[in-house]
Amino acid sequence: MFDLFDKIEEAIRDLLMNFVSSNLTTMFTDVNEKTGSIASQVGQTPQSWNGSIFDMIHSLSDTVMVPIAGLIITFVLCYELITMITDRNNLHDVDTWMFFKWFFKAFVAVYLVTHTFDIVMAVFDVGQHLVNAAAGVIGAETAIDITTTIAEFQTQMETMELGELLALALETGLISLCMKIISVLITVVLYGRMIEIYLYSSVAPVPFATMTNREWGQIGNNYARGLIALGFQGFFIMVIVGIYCVLVQAMTVAADIHSALFSIAAYTVILCFALFKTGSISKLIFNAH
Repeated sequence: MFDLFDKIEEAIRDLLMNFVSSNLTTMFTDVNEKTGSIASQVGQTPQSWNGSIFDMIHSLSDTVMVPIAGLIITFVLCYELITMITDRNNLHDVDTWMFFKWFFKAFVAVYLVTHTFDIVMAVFDVGQHLVNAAAGVIGAETAIDITTTIAEFQTQMETMELGELLALALETGLISLCMKIISVLITVVLYGRMIEIYLYSSVAPVPFATMTNREWGQIGNNYARGLIALGFQGFFIMVIVGIYCVLVQAMTVAADIHSALFSIAAYTVILCFALFKTGSISKLIFNAH
């Protein structure tokens, strides 16, 4: 009779241990895949991330925004000329040099608008260079050693009572679900940044058309700061991944299995939270708003 209860208890223990091991393996695999793809995702330029979207944005910029930018240039240059003349005592102190300066501003404005997309892509090429350079310096693996970690957990689970195993199974199930959500949030950050880049690129000719005027130029200057902030955001993401690498590699499975489990979850939550903050930090540094 007692042998029957012992066999039932042993079967339940095996079932719970397998359930915990399965949860841990799925949890670590999801996080490893997502963190491992961060560098490759961030290091891509708008052209390489999705060629079809890039071609559509390029076409929208050239066919829709450039004509609007031409109208804005016309208005800004006329405003500039009127202001320049009226500031000189209503044509009483006219200097021929100011007309050369006006023609130079007109040339620069037209050049910026007609080459806007090249300038915008150059910013993100620089950003990609920074990301690749940062990846070479960080050089650490973001992956958690699943085999070794699961083996250490397995050893500790063999000494647990049935009730503690049941609590651990519920705990790992909950944490595994949370880690899946975090994995999705990391994807949202990476895809959201790239979509923001496409949105910025699509309207680039309009703010660039205002940059040669002292008063209207604030629009173009703020746009340029936001553009640079987006490019540098990739670098900050790589810094966050590097910090995560150090935390994960320094982690050891403690004597308390629950402490080790929540430490792994906490590091990944911190990674996700910090990734969400990279955009605002980058804009704050470059005074973009």
